[in-house]
Amino acid sequence: MPTTLVSTAELATQLANPDWVVFDCRFTLTDPGAGRAAYDTGHIPGARYADLNQDLSGPLTPLSGRHPLPDPSALCAKLSQWGVSNQTQVVVYDDSYGSMAVRLWWLLRWLGHEQVALLDGGLPKWMKEKHPIASGLPAITPKVFHCSPDRAMLVDAATVEFVRCSPSHRLVDARPEQRFAGEHEPLDSVAGHIPGAVNWVYEENIDFDGTYLPADELRENYLRVLG
Repeated sequence: MPTTLVSTAELATQLANPDWVVFDCRFTLTDPGAGRAAYDTGHIPGARYADLNQDLSGPLTPLSGRHPLPDPSALCAKLSQWGVSNQTQVVVYDDSYGSMAVRLWWLLRWLGHEQVALLDGGLPKWMKEKHPIASGLPAITPKVFHCSPDRAMLVDAATVEFVRCSPSHRLVDARPEQRFAGEHEPLDSVAGHIPGAVNWVYEENIDFDGTYLPADELRENYLRVLG
């Protein structure tokens, strides 16, 4: 079972497999309705739509960030309604180099589900290769998903403060360079970055064809970033 990446070719062979569930995670931070509209226009057959604001985040509070983690029990209930069980192979995708879909990938790992993979190359590669596209909603049979959140996967502000000041740790900011530098901030009230962080834009992980770079090259890049 794929647990990190899955190719478009492999997914194409599994569309009729009831043990595989696909999620469309397209989302635009500056236009929250755009992802759902794009999904309604066309998506990978059988894909459910997971909305960053409505499904993959918790309610905003005066102390929360822009996208706080959802309540685990609420997310588990949604996954059950989406037809995901603890034996399901989940595939997530978007049209922005995985920048949105990896949220659901991480959330499932946090909940103890390792059988989840990101579609390498995303929807653009899928469409370029002329794989099928659907526009209707999928028929879903609810299942039971049991979750076991791993608290070790979370850090708080105090931990980040320790990391940024520690010579044996490295805090990495994956946002675009202009936002890191505070030159352009379309979303947050305060521009710039956490002091001590280094910038490694997530798109640097992507090859010219939209798929991830080979593991050896990624390792070399991150060893350099981590010093």
